[in-house]
Amino acid sequence: MSYNDIIGSIGVGIILIAYFLNIFSFIPKEGKLYFVLNIIGASIACYASILINYVPFIILEGTWGIVSLFGLIQSSKK
Repeated sequence: MSYNDIIGSIGVGIILIAYFLNIFSFIPKEGKLYFVLNIIGASIACYASILINYVPFIILEGTWGIVSLFGLIQSSKK
């Protein structure tokens, strides 16, 4: 497994953990932890996509991270 694969797997793994925890009601979908996990996971996955120069996933993961950041900000205001 290459460095790119390891980094990408960690990022996607964090996103999937956040999704699993949300779906099974271990964390709320409007909770800060959900947003933080998505920001971290998407940022790592975006970095891995940059390393392999795969633009569609750079856009996808970058957008995912930015939207999650806005969600965290909005959640913090409540």
